[in-house]
Amino acid sequence: MEVLGIDVGGSGIKGAIVNLKSGKLATDRIRHPTPQPATPSSVSRTIAKITSELDWNGPVGVGFPAVIKKNLALNAANVSNSWIGIDAVKVISKATGCKVTVLNDADAAALAECEYGKRKINKGLVVFVTVGTGLGTALLYNGVLIPNIELGNVYLKKFGNGEQYAANSARERNHLSWEKWAKRFNRYLEELDNLLYPDEFVIGGGVSNNPELFVKYLKLKTPVGMATLKNEAGIVGAALAAYSDVRKKANG
Repeated sequence: MEVLGIDVGGSGIKGAIVNLKSGKLATDRIRHPTPQPATPSSVSRTIAKITSELDWNGPVGVGFPAVIKKNLALNAANVSNSWIGIDAVKVISKATGCKVTVLNDADAAALAECEYGKRKINKGLVVFVTVGTGLGTALLYNGVLIPNIELGNVYLKKFGNGEQYAANSARERNHLSWEKWAKRFNRYLEELDNLLYPDEFVIGGGVSNNPELFVKYLKLKTPVGMATLKNEAGIVGAALAAYSDVRKKANG
């Protein structure tokens, strides 16, 4: 079974057709810059462009940087606030002409890692953190996703908003060395550690491509591992979620 997966990020919108038997991309990944402002119409047009370029008319899964509940975007992270209250499924379906499933982007990445990753993250409480333009978070308990957990904006005493302080965009914006940034990220993870007492942290997103640059600077009581699907996780997880929806509807 193949399904198109889309990953909407703050800087880029990426998509590929995914082979769900293997969890690997069946086509090259297509990437377009996230339009600015990233409104419902502009983002939907970009997703439709990827769909057209891949000559796709089947189910589409979209990992989106927002809490998605009953198809509605309840907040907006790194996209226009005009998404808030919008039926994301309806808007994207209209633009693409396809059946669409939309879920939180970090949730999508966590689902993919749990299903296809080389690391076993199906036991205990796992906090999955995607690090890129922002900080996305997902919780898995014994392999079951607890959806729409938004911990990127956790307040850090003396340092403020966690995402603004410790996302990869903060490293780039403030011209920080990897060591200085890692110390910030460590403070953020410490806060989550004290709130949730997880069994493991798993780090995904763009920084997971080069763990050797920062992992040695992390000092936590809880083990920290790297996601193995790296930047493909959001695409794969979105496709997996769409396939699950198709199966549910087929089974009534």
